Amino acid sequence: MWQALAVAGFGLAALWFGLAVFRTASMVRSALSLLFAMAALGGLFLALEAEFLGVLQLMMMATEMAIMAIFMVMYMMDPGGLGRMEMTHQRGLARGAGALGGLAAAGLAVGLALAGGWGALAPAAPDPAAQNHDLGLEIMERSMLIFETAGVAILVAMIAATAVAIRGRR
Repeated sequence: MWQALAVAGFGLAALWFGLAVFRTASMVRSALSLLFAMAALGGLFLALEAEFLGVLQLMMMATEMAIMAIFMVMYMMDPGGLGRMEMTHQRGLARGAGALGGLAAAGLAVGLALAGGWGALAPAAPDPAAQNHDLGLEIMERSMLIFETAGVAILVAMIAATAVAIRGRR
């Protein structure tokens, strides 16, 4: 009972704050809404007993949002939204695409529920040690090349950014 309430609460919070990201003219408020939406997703993972993914989500998003906030304040003309800067482009097209996507998702969910296509529920979540073991095998076996390539690409980008910054100060 408590787990279902926590899942529903965190899910509704994630949806609410996700909507709030697009409903404000302030980049700071938008970033905070995104941070709260990602924190709610971390709480949702924790409520679903996926502790590793929940903690990973919380740590990763907190760090990412802190870095994003620093760059927002540095480079945006009006990060606080006091000048009422318009942050959306092609508003009608965006609303139409959002409505179409929402209707498609709702139709898919209802269609799967009516057809019984959700599959059988697991009797219980696997213990956290088994979840970590299975995730480790996934990362270190099939997806290893992808993670290694991404790591090398990020390292090259950091070295290039440092080289450009040092060259610019001379």
